[in-house]
Amino acid sequence: MTLDLDKLHKTFDGFVALDGISLTVQEHEFVCLLGPSGCGKTTLLRIIAGLIPADGGRLTFGGRDLGAVPARERGFGIVFQSYSLFPNMTVAENIGYGLRIRKVHRETVAARVDSLLGLIKLSEFGGRFPHQLSGGQQQRVALARALAVDPALILLDEPLSALDAKVRAELRIEIRDLQRRLGIPTIMVTHDQEEALVLADKIVCMNQGRIEQVGSPAELYLTPRTRFVADFMGSSNLLPEDWVREAAPALLASRPAAADGALIACVRPEQISLTPSAGGDGRVVDVTFLGNISRARVAWKGRDLLVQTGHVDGIVPGARVAVSVVPSVCGWVRA
Repeated sequence: MTLDLDKLHKTFDGFVALDGISLTVQEHEFVCLLGPSGCGKTTLLRIIAGLIPADGGRLTFGGRDLGAVPARERGFGIVFQSYSLFPNMTVAENIGYGLRIRKVHRETVAARVDSLLGLIKLSEFGGRFPHQLSGGQQQRVALARALAVDPALILLDEPLSALDAKVRAELRIEIRDLQRRLGIPTIMVTHDQEEALVLADKIVCMNQGRIEQVGSPAELYLTPRTRFVADFMGSSNLLPEDWVREAAPALLASRPAAADGALIACVRPEQISLTPSAGGDGRVVDVTFLGNISRARVAWKGRDLLVQTGHVDGIVPGARVAVSVVPSVCGWVRA
């Protein structure tokens, strides 16, 4: 079944939180709502969940209008950032809670809980209490509790943001693998671009209550449609068209022919190459070591460029370098 949002609108005391949001989430799809704090992504998720009402627009799931359907009757599983586990219940009791309040037979609940404990790789932890688990383990339990009731849709509200970087990276892969195996459509709120790139089939990039662009991770990263998306999705060099015409006219080969008005070229750091050269017209300002790669800031023809270099001998602060960009990889957005 598909989830369809048609011109959803929401205000809080005169502040427009959502401004005409239209979106379709397909069956089995993993969708990330991505954007900065205050862009409306959590408000949108809470409206889908039925936790707050929309002021206007229409929300349907499998053709069923959800406007008057309370949260408990929508059949959605929700996982919050704070885990929200019951501290006085064991892991097994937490996972089975939703089934027990639905009066499911005790043996059926026990079998379902055992299955989910195996699914989240915590088979030996059913008798422990939440405070005896790590943050990553608690989030797995929260996810299992949401899955226990066979949800038609999973909603994740920044579920990994409270975890440290290593656990977050591991758990995002586990969540993606789990979602693929179960095939449950999933919507996740995040402000982390890398998280969205790793997890999503489709990214919905939001800004100031509106959708800036919807597409695959590759589409948003390689062919952004707006300056905001180009700047928000990872690091980029945004180069005014006037400067490009004077300093790097070869980049104009990729400029959309039919586009009117001034544009900005979007060049990612990894799309620029540097070659140490005593006669080069670029100068390395500084180099940042990032483990498997290095990133250099290079002064070139009156602008500073961010360049992903790897670890190259001779790319050091103060060095002269030749700079080159493949014109075909350059994207263009409106100024």
